[in-house]
Amino acid sequence: MPFRFKMQKVLDYRAQLEEEAKVRLADAEHKLRQAQEHLDAIRAEVAAAEEKSRAGGLLQSAERWLHEQYLKGLASDAKAAELQLRMQRQVAEEARAHLAERAMERKLLEKLKERQKAQYLHAERQQEQHFNDEISTLRYKASAF
Repeated sequence: MPFRFKMQKVLDYRAQLEEEAKVRLADAEHKLRQAQEHLDAIRAEVAAAEEKSRAGGLLQSAERWLHEQYLKGLASDAKAAELQLRMQRQVAEEARAHLAERAMERKLLEKLKERQKAQYLHAERQQEQHFNDEISTLRYKASAF
C-alpha cells in the first residue's frame, strides 16, 4: 500500500494560497514601478520647467505668472506622486510579508509530510524485514527435519 498523506488537501490549499500571494506581490511590485515612473516623469517635467524659467524665456508678467502657477501645480503633483509611491511601497512590503508567511505555512506541512513518509517507509522496511525473518526461520526449521 503506497504512502498517503492525510493532510494533502490542506497542503494543496496552502500551496494555492502561496500562489495567490505571489500574484498579489507581482501586482504590487508592478504598481510600485508604475508609481516610481510617474514620479520620475513629474520630476523631469519640473526640472525642465525650472530650466525654462531660469533661461529667462518668459518676458511678460502674465506669462511668468502662468508659468509659476504651472510650477506650483507640478510641485503639488510631485507631492501626490510621492505619497502614492510611499503607499505602494507599503502595499508591496505587506504583500511580501504575506507571501513569506504563506510559504512558511506550506513548508511546515511539506516537512510534516516528509517526516510521515520517512516513518511510513521505515515501518514498511521493518515489516518487510520481519516477514523475511519469519520466512527464513520457517525454511530453516523445515530443512532441519
